[in-house]
Amino acid sequence: MGGVVIIGAGECGARAAFALREKGYDGSITLIGAEPHLPYERPPLSKDGLKEQVEPKYVACAERYGASGIEVLTDSPVKAIDRVAKRVELIDGGSISYDRLLLTTGARARTIPGTVDGSRRIRTLRTHVDAAEIRRELVPGRRLAIIGGGFIGLELAATARGLGTDVVLIEGLPRILSRGVPAEIATVVAERHRTEGVDVRCDTKIDRIDADENGVQILLANGQSVDADFLVVGIGAAPNTELAEAAGLRVNNGIAVDATLRTSDPDIFAAGDCCSYPLCHYGDRRVRLEAWRNAQDQGALVASNLLGANETITSVPWFWSDQYDLTLQIAGLADGATVAVRRDLADGAFILFHLDDTGRLLAASGIGKGNVVARDIRLAEMLIAAGKRPDPRALVSPETKLKALLAA
Repeated sequence: MGGVVIIGAGECGARAAFALREKGYDGSITLIGAEPHLPYERPPLSKDGLKEQVEPKYVACAERYGASGIEVLTDSPVKAIDRVAKRVELIDGGSISYDRLLLTTGARARTIPGTVDGSRRIRTLRTHVDAAEIRRELVPGRRLAIIGGGFIGLELAATARGLGTDVVLIEGLPRILSRGVPAEIATVVAERHRTEGVDVRCDTKIDRIDADENGVQILLANGQSVDADFLVVGIGAAPNTELAEAAGLRVNNGIAVDATLRTSDPDIFAAGDCCSYPLCHYGDRRVRLEAWRNAQDQGALVASNLLGANETITSVPWFWSDQYDLTLQIAGLADGATVAVRRDLADGAFILFHLDDTGRLLAASGIGKGNVVARDIRLAEMLIAAGKRPDPRALVSPETKLKALLAA
């Protein structure tokens, strides 16, 4: 008997392994990772973890894996999946049999062709090793260039400014945070970065990037150039689907799974950043989410389904980002919304509620200092899950308790 084999030793894979034990599974569990570290959390890499530059924030210590009977293979890239023999083949020549296989292979940073390989001056930020190399450059007097105005680029910019590094951030689109974040909130974030000294340049196209031992020069389409000591490319992530594709599994913006996280092979499941799945709250629209909460939720769910539970995904997408003393939180997906109403809170914080033309709440986006928006975003998440159609006037009024709308 092969037991359960998990390819991908990140947040999702580790959570699934422990959840299997918590649910009473007593067979063998093997967790295989390509990195030299035990599973660790990635969000701190662009935030406090980058400032402190300590050991990764591990999901669990080595002793806990041992006590739970979970075998962890680090620094062990997988070569192929043999679905007929139900065997995982490793690069080093070894192989591991499975009864059920879980793919939590995650995603990798997108690169600009011809710029990252071969130059220590140009980096991406995805792993602890990446973070360690970038951290060495984040000192006063150095100049960092960032390409990409998404969460990773902006969080890195905030961290770098806190360490005294000069920052110029280049975004090709008309504004930052164009993917899933309302313009009203993106404006607040951009203004805060500029106040902190970040040179934010939107709607800026790049013609060429040159790098040598002395630094990086970014030649812009408008004829200007940006000189920096080093460059970080933060233009999103691509799902790691190569193993799945080579094994003949269906792929559609990630490893395609059904609502139970089962792939086109009944004995193989996928979860986390690497997979796309139908989301019931949005008409079974297929989505792929790169989010810490999603990795945790799907890790627990897929453990149940590996044991035959056949439970479906019901969680609402949730994202967050910390930049300076601001926290941005989003619940749901605003695509398809026709109305947005605003609730103002204390100290300049606010939440935007996004509704469709039937009045159903699709998403809520909030920003403020600390955790001021957290409670209302959590309640909005519950309203979305329940398919509620709250009165927009009630959403606008800070006096109206969202919990009351949930009970209505």
